[in-house]
Amino acid sequence: MRRMVDSRLGQWLKLVVSLLLLLKTQGLYVGITYVKSAVAKGAVCLDGSPPAYHWDKGFGTGINSWLIHFEGGGWCNNVTNCLSRKKTHLGSSKLMGQQIAFSGIMNNKRPFNPDFYNWNRVKIRYCDGSSFTGDVQAVNPATNLHFRGARIWLAVIEDLLPKGLKNAENALLSGCSAGGLASILHCDSFRSLLPMGTTVKCLSDAGYFINVRDVSGAPHVQTYFKEIVTLHGSAKNLPLSCTSTLKPSFCFFPQYVAPQVRTPLFILNAAYDSWQIRNILAPGNADPLGVWKSCKLDINNCSPLQLKAMQDFRLRFLTALNKATNSSSGGLYIDSCYAHCQTETQEKWFMADSPMLGKMKIAKAVGDWFYDRSPFHKIDCPYPCNPSCQNSGLAPPDNSEKKPPNGSAESVKMSKLSCGLLMLTGVMLA
Repeated sequence: MRRMVDSRLGQWLKLVVSLLLLLKTQGLYVGITYVKSAVAKGAVCLDGSPPAYHWDKGFGTGINSWLIHFEGGGWCNNVTNCLSRKKTHLGSSKLMGQQIAFSGIMNNKRPFNPDFYNWNRVKIRYCDGSSFTGDVQAVNPATNLHFRGARIWLAVIEDLLPKGLKNAENALLSGCSAGGLASILHCDSFRSLLPMGTTVKCLSDAGYFINVRDVSGAPHVQTYFKEIVTLHGSAKNLPLSCTSTLKPSFCFFPQYVAPQVRTPLFILNAAYDSWQIRNILAPGNADPLGVWKSCKLDINNCSPLQLKAMQDFRLRFLTALNKATNSSSGGLYIDSCYAHCQTETQEKWFMADSPMLGKMKIAKAVGDWFYDRSPFHKIDCPYPCNPSCQNSGLAPPDNSEKKPPNGSAESVKMSKLSCGLLMLTGVMLA
């Protein structure tokens, strides 16, 4: 009986600690800013609504430092799925939550984001479906779809410049997934939009999508990216250093663009990127019988044959990465986790049990690289060698549309606290 009580007490204490940590790290909600002036320039979401961003102002020593972060969320490659997309927050600012949670690299507390906590932190909302590259003047009245991602990018920067970005001493362009791809594609243009004296660097998180055939042998992602570039009229907004020698659709792949990027670029990616495994290596149309379904949900469920396919994918990923990592000014953090996006979630960015590579957590590696304290250029050993990985394979939770009750961060904390106390009470009474 005594052991049972002690066990329950231990569980109760763990829940208390977890709850307090949750409240401490997830309490910041940041309001939305609509760039209404952009509409006159044609810089609009898929449905014609104005672009938007969330900005938490810098303070102290970070008042003239800026982190501009692209939201991710896939793409739309034809009229049908763009029409579906415009009915969501990924296609219309009318459907975006008024507040979103800032965590991980966006956190405003030093213990959880040691190098960027007091910077101006901006999250650009994603509502165009082309990684901010599209620009088609004509609008079909039958669909009312606007393909204007490149205009959105410029309109947001133009809105931020007079608000302090023009005085930036430090600037980091980052993004996750489709936003991580955008941070590569727009890296040099970002540099050109800022004052000459600004230290400018770029960070791509889970944005290094590779050109590889799927398990059926089909060039699925190559076809998919070609459809995106064609539909959105992206060719003229992709880096000229790539499009001058290759077909525009190839220049949507980082492996053909990154080698020519002149601005210092840090590539953060899982070698077994869970989104790429699910959608590039083993997409649904290449696996009609669902043989990969369980494996894609959890790498621990994969058969030896599937693991071999994933190990082969890792080797192709590293080959595609090779030419992009020759610059001494760049950074590289390629872990062997089964994950997708590691900067936006606190548990992966900087916590006691966060993933490590060479005994270094992601936040520390990125910070050291940005401030030139020490370079970081490491590739992990093959799966399953890294015990620090949290191999759920799950993408970061979509906090974007979680509107806090009564519109305040404090009310969110109280709501979570109430739920937590109910959980604790249940444990104690059980």
